[in-house]
Amino acid sequence: MRNTTLSFLLISIFMCSCITRKGAFQGQAWERHASPQAAGFNPEKLAALDQYIDSSNTTGLIAIYDGKVIYEYGDLKKVSYLASCRKSVLAMLYGKYIEDGTVDLNQSIGELGITEADGLLPIEKTAKVDHIITSRSGVFHIAANGGYDLDNFKRRGSVQPGDYFVYSNWDFNVGGHLLEQYAGKNIYEEMEEQFAKPLGFQDWHIKNQRKSGKKKKSQYLAYHFYLSTRDMAKLGQLMLNQGEWQGQQLISQNWVRKITSTVTPQDTVLARGGGYRRPDVPKYSYGYMWWLFDELKGQDAYEGSFSATGYGGQYLTVIPKQKLVIAHKTKLDIPTLLGWKYHETPEWVYYHIVDQIVNARE
Repeated sequence: MRNTTLSFLLISIFMCSCITRKGAFQGQAWERHASPQAAGFNPEKLAALDQYIDSSNTTGLIAIYDGKVIYEYGDLKKVSYLASCRKSVLAMLYGKYIEDGTVDLNQSIGELGITEADGLLPIEKTAKVDHIITSRSGVFHIAANGGYDLDNFKRRGSVQPGDYFVYSNWDFNVGGHLLEQYAGKNIYEEMEEQFAKPLGFQDWHIKNQRKSGKKKKSQYLAYHFYLSTRDMAKLGQLMLNQGEWQGQQLISQNWVRKITSTVTPQDTVLARGGGYRRPDVPKYSYGYMWWLFDELKGQDAYEGSFSATGYGGQYLTVIPKQKLVIAHKTKLDIPTLLGWKYHETPEWVYYHIVDQIVNARE
């Protein structure tokens, strides 16, 4: 009886050390640099950044330099949805199953049983998993949720899978469904096991996670993720570390390199309405659900950089040459005396913030 009681107490202590009373993880907090100067940053420039962000709609921002916090702003604990940053997270989740051979990127969606209530054409069923997670399936089916590039859709069955890029939530949502099918579990359970636990998320709760969409439009729903800014940054640091975290290889280096290598070149991305032509935002190419910097302001500092981007001001940027990870969140609906007001952080504002952090290094 004494041994049983002791075992129960040990288990209870362990559980309490990992989970809050509300069920969220009590993960590992970020370490901090002793001072900006000690890390090689100009404190006056970072102070000036405070004033600039005050005039923006940023609700949470954290910058990690060489694995430690160098700058933060706003509420880093608030959990909110990632919008389309979810797609870059999905690319990361695939790595485990690519590495162990569970996922065959050359397998067709027809072989995997992907269909819709209104059916898929024979040519559409030949699209491969690789085409799905690079948004090149050629399946121009309406998605369960909005936010995709309908203007550049073509007639169903008019292109060969793999030949045409268009930003399609049908592809991305099917990609999430396929991961669940391969893994044999819910995508949020997969997120918890692969990343939330080993990375030590501080604000994760699986009950915060939920899918959305209308099944009348498509049976494949959008797998939205809800994370805090400080937990989001850990995903970026994992990518900067080439998939390694505290001595454990959570994602293979080969997969990290693959998903951040160009599949769709910049000129095609721009032709389909992706990215912007402003000189103060990156010229993007597209990999496996990550936006890759071809160039930003002509600065060598951004060579090899990449971002996850989401509607309204959700961003996660990795800048390898500077050892920097920047996570940024925007709360879209703000209560006012006159009701709810929509807020967003435009891409050019966000990258002006990024540029000030990069240029604060001495």
